[in-house]
Formats: sequence, structure tokens, C-alpha cells
Amino acid sequence: MRKALIVWGGWDGHQPKEVAAIFADLLRKENFDVTVSDTLDSYKDAELMASLDLIVPVWTMGTIEKEQLRPLLDTVHAGCGIAGCHGGMSDSFRNEVEYQYMVGGQWVAHPGNDGVLYEVNMTDAEDPLTKGIGDFEVSSEKYYMHVDPVIKVHATTFFGDVKMPVVWTKTWGQGRVYHNTLGHQANIVEMPQTLELMRRGFLWAARG
Repeated sequence: MRKALIVWGGWDGHQPKEVAAIFADLLRKENFDVTVSDTLDSYKDAELMASLDLIVPVWTMGTIEKEQLRPLLDTVHAGCGIAGCHGGMSDSFRNEVEYQYMVGGQWVAHPGNDGVLYEVNMTDAEDPLTKGIGDFEVSSEKYYMHVDPVIKVHATTFFGDVKMPVVWTKTWGQGRVYHNTLGHQANIVEMPQTLELMRRGFLWAARG
């Protein structure tokens, strides 16, 4: 049985506790042994970190101490996967550029705030991470991202003439990194398309 760690916290507006519960249920259905934590000190637990196949951060903004961040970066670099969505991953620890380097992108703006209707477009109909999901509309915040040019983009949306990444993958050392910018709150995470994208992303990123 593969092991996953979900760490939730930060700004309550992104409903981190609720999103963590959704992800825990999803992973248990995929036969993961899931540990759910509400403290960044979990990253300092060397025995726990060494046992993991997947880390799912659900922590918005906030700060992280060096002795918490270093084990997270090193564990992923050594081969543990990491996967997450919007505020839990790409709007975390805004002062930590090495964390952003690992993630492959950082949220910078959401013009219009919540309730913007937009379309999410899959980039490749045969991509295993998106096949059969198809393009879909979402009413939520629409995210402008600063992204690493090395990422592989699996889904996009338009900002004017600019194709903005929504779903991407990359590697960090030996570890796989999956990110989905959707997920402002639990209702967006629970959309069938978002949930299926996350399920596939978790399975792709997890070690083994």
C-alpha cells in the first residue's frame, strides 16, 4: 500500500480542511494509506517523510520555516511525488522561491475575483492525464500564473490571446510534480472534471 501525506492549513478562505478531506477520501479509494496533518512540522518527521510515496500540500499563503521546508524539498527531490491544486500549492509561502521553483509556478492575479465564467481546454486529446475529460466551463476565480518554462502543460485557459496553463507536470530531481490551478474552494475541487484530473494527477505523481 502506497503512503500519502496531506498537510493542510493557512488561509481559511480556501477551505483547506474540507479540501484535505476530499483528497484523503479520494486517495483512500485508490488504496493509499493516508496521513492527514494540520502542522508543517510533519515535514520535520524524518521517519514519516522517508516512508512516503506522495505529498499533497493544502496550505495557502503563510510562512514555512527552513527546517520544515528543507525536508519537503529534499524528499520530493529524492523521488517522492507531490501534487496539489490552487491555494494549497501555488499560492503558498510567497517568500520561498525554491518552493516555487519546485512547484513550477506561482499565482499572481485573479482579475474579476470569484464567479468568472471561463473554459478550461485540454491540450492533447490522447494525453492519459486528460483523455476523455474534454473541455469544460468553470465559474470561479481565473488565475494568472507566473510559470517555469520547463513545465509540460496539459490544460489551459485564455487570458486575451495568451494561453495560460491550468494543469501542468514537471520533475524535481527524481520526484514528479503535478499541479492544477483549479480549486479555489471545495465546490470547485468536487466538480467531476476537477476531481478526475486530481485523481489522475495523484496516481501519476506518486512514487511507484
